[in-house]
Parts: sequence; structure tokens; C-alpha cells
Amino acid sequence: MKKMKELRLEDLNTRQKLGMAMVASVTCNDTPEQREYMFNMIRNHSLGAVWVNINIPDLEEVMKKIKDIADYPILILTDAESGLGEYRIGRHNTLGCTGNPDLAYHFGKITALTAKKMGYNVVCNPVLDMNKVNSVCGRTVRSFGCDKHKVAELAIAEAQGMKDCGILTVGKHYPSSYGDSMTDSHMAECLSYDTKEKLLDYNLYPYLQLNKLGLLDGIMTTHTRLPNIDPDYPASLSKKVISIIREQGFNGFTISDALPMMGIVAKFGDRTSKGLAIENGNDLALVFCDTKFSYEAICETYDNGLISDERLDEAVTHVLEAQHKTLDTPKYTEITDEDIKLFKTISRDAIFARTDEGLDTEISREGKHYFVVLTESDLDIESRNKVAVDTLYKDWYHPQEIMDRLEKDFPNSKAVALNQFPAPNDIRHVLRESVAYDDVVCITFVQSTCYIGRECFTSRIVSLINAWQVTNRVSTIVHFGNPFVIEELDHIPRIIIGNPSNDSVNYAIDILEGKYPAKGVLTYDVKYK
Repeated sequence: MKKMKELRLEDLNTRQKLGMAMVASVTCNDTPEQREYMFNMIRNHSLGAVWVNINIPDLEEVMKKIKDIADYPILILTDAESGLGEYRIGRHNTLGCTGNPDLAYHFGKITALTAKKMGYNVVCNPVLDMNKVNSVCGRTVRSFGCDKHKVAELAIAEAQGMKDCGILTVGKHYPSSYGDSMTDSHMAECLSYDTKEKLLDYNLYPYLQLNKLGLLDGIMTTHTRLPNIDPDYPASLSKKVISIIREQGFNGFTISDALPMMGIVAKFGDRTSKGLAIENGNDLALVFCDTKFSYEAICETYDNGLISDERLDEAVTHVLEAQHKTLDTPKYTEITDEDIKLFKTISRDAIFARTDEGLDTEISREGKHYFVVLTESDLDIESRNKVAVDTLYKDWYHPQEIMDRLEKDFPNSKAVALNQFPAPNDIRHVLRESVAYDDVVCITFVQSTCYIGRECFTSRIVSLINAWQVTNRVSTIVHFGNPFVIEELDHIPRIIIGNPSNDSVNYAIDILEGKYPAKGVLTYDVKYK
């Protein structure tokens, strides 16, 4: 193994230190010149960390180049909320729905070992967002849930699994405070009126429990503004907000969330925000744009007096300490058969079901069911209500595959595709056609991602399902993703909720067929009619 040189603060000049407080990013859109600029920063000991997008086609080549060039333990980061490689689940709420810390541990272990094999030494897990209500940007499916004790228990287990395999943990998105805001900080400024007292009692509880056990190597700061604590700056640029966890004894590194989000750029600019992030408490500015531009912007803010030498030295010290930690000898280096066996039960054991009294989760295999499978808005549906081109969302939701399986497993039934934004003629068609069947079973999903605002069914879908319910036609809804969206619907006797992954889709249908019991728990207080 290549011997790493541990850098010392006193050996770095100011320009090197400024680069040490930055995370460069490698994406699919980089030019060769941009990549080379970043590589030269590494050669010159002028870069603290690099975020390598797991979806770049030349991932293996880029990782090898970084490893060959770096003679110091540069931090190499990514997200892995769903896991990595062949070991993926429907994001963190899947673990929350199992309620099982043993499964969370094995998820952390397998994710860490997969990340290590790919070349990473830092994974921005676990997600510690505390959310009690419907939300945006996937917070419901990204979070373990809303019970601070359960979130802490699962996060501790996951982080321990990561730690045992030599991967640094990053709790996010500090301070996990969103209030009732339905604003996505990717699109605009997000507000929460939580107080410092509320943070310490509730939102930060998992962070503090992890920190006590030495399982919190870093935190990622969010762009939410908390005017009751700092009226001027969002948490990611706020010395007042970041200092709260420092006062509680946290001494790891802090990294900003991606700074090009509109919640930052619209108010603080593309250049100044990078300097503010470092000066006000982030040890690493996650720039997520052109490396040369970002580095020069940080240097410019320093030259203009925005970043003090004292704060810069503090930031770089935390980064160097984190780099040193990556050299620790891990407890485990291989994924075992037992790890894989337990990992494979996560998606199955996370599926939740709620039925009316006396009703089973299983529906009759010989019954005449009219299955309506929701599709994405840009999906091409043929006149026969089949999918012309089976597109999917995030590599997990395959409408035509779902329809084919339903018609095979329920031979007297029919499955049709319905667009998220159906035309009036489409609505009329499914309403009239469904009358010939015993009941309607809806297969639905909600995209949980940034830049789409509130997660919800379209008003047309809500109107259609509620129209069916006037005569109690919908017996079942099998839904994947944010569970709060079903609050908009009239009473449905049988509700099965899975998570956004291919395995979860298949297991949910298995449960509908009576092959497995639904073992999952609902991690939010969802009020179904």
C-alpha cells in the first residue's frame, strides 16, 4: 500500500490552506482542463477534499488518478443514502421502517466496504434530518423518521458499521431543522422558526448521541435560515448556528451543503458565499462548480479580508485531523455472507401495511382486479394503456414490468398505465373500463428529489381516485415513497407502503399476493382518512 505523507499546518502556505478548506467536485460535465486543474491542486498539496460523483462513467479511472497523484490522505467523498453499487435500498427511511438497528449496522458496514472498494474514505451518511410533517426534497424518504430516540438508535448502528470498516461519517443536514417549510433550498431560501432550545432538545439529539460515542466525524450544514437564532444568515453560513454544536463538544469537521443552490446564490452570490461559508464555521466549502473559479473566489474573499487567518487555520486543522483518521486500521475489510443475507431482508421488512378491521393485506389471485399503474409525466403510453418505452425513475420504478407481473400473477385481472397528468379522455376511459371489474387497485409513487417543490399527487389523480371512492371502487393502494401524499385521498380500505427501490416494489407485490406478512412500521404520524 502506498505510504501517505501527513501534512502539517505549519508547512502549508496561505494559498495551500485556502485550497485545503475546499471540496472540489468531479462530475459528468467536467472538461479535461477542469480535471487537470484539480489534479494539479492535489499535486501541490492545495486541496483538502474531492467529491467524486458515483455516476461518472470513468469513476475507476478518476479514482486511480487521484490515488496515484495524492501522496497525502486527501478526503474523497460521496453520498450513499441508498447504499452503493449492487447494495442499494430505498434510501434511509427504508431502515427507519424496519425499526431494526441490527439491519442499520449491516447497511452501514456493507455501504462502507463498497465505498472503500470504490476508492472513497468519507461517506455523507447517516441522514439525521428530523421531520414530523410532509416535506420537500425527499426529506421523508431520506430520514429515519421523527422519533429522536429511534433516529439516534438507528444512526448509531449505521455509523458504527461505517466506522468499523474505516469510512468517516458525516451527519446531515445540520441542524436538521425545517419547521413546516415547504420550500426547497435548491430553489429558494428555506426558513425554520426553531429556537436554540428546540434544537438542543429535539433536532440535535441524534448528533449529540453520535458524538458522545465518537461516531460523528463530520457534519454537513444545511441552507435553512433560522431567524430566531440568526436573522441574517442560513445555517450553512451562520457562525451562531454552527457554534451550537461546537459548544456541545463536537470537534470534528464541518462541510457546507452544495453552495450553488439558489437558497445561497440568490442572496449571497456565487463568489462571496464561498468565503462566508469558511469564515462562519465550515471547514470545507462544497463548491460543486468549476474548481478553478471556486478556488480563485475563495482566494479573492481572503484577499478582501473576509476570511481571517485564525478561522482558516482552525478549518485546516480540522481537515488535517480528518485526513489523519482515514489512515486508521479498520476492523473489517470484507463483506460476509451473513452481511449480504441481512442486507437482503431490509427492503422486505420495511414494507408497511394498514387495513380495515377484518381485512387481510392479501387480495384474491382469482379475483377480477383493475390495476392502475401510475407513470411519469413524460412517459409515452400507447392506446392500449401499455407503456411504449418503459422509462423509469432513479432506476427503480418500471411501470411495464409491474403491469406484466400483475397480469401474470392475477390472471383474471387487467393492468393499465395512467400518466401523472392524465388527459380528460384518459380519465373517462379508466373510469368506464373499471366498472367491469370487482375493484380498483392503484399502484402509485411520488418522486422525492430536489427542484420539484412539494411532493404530491397531481390534482387530477386525486380527483380520479376520490371519484372512484364515491362508490368504494378502490380497495387497495400500493404506494412507493412519501407516505404523507395519501392524506389527500378519501378512505381506502387497504394501504401498502413501500420505498423507492426495485426490491421494495417486488416485495410489496409479494405482500399483496400473500407471500409475506408486512413487518414495517410507519415512521411518521400520517393521518389517513
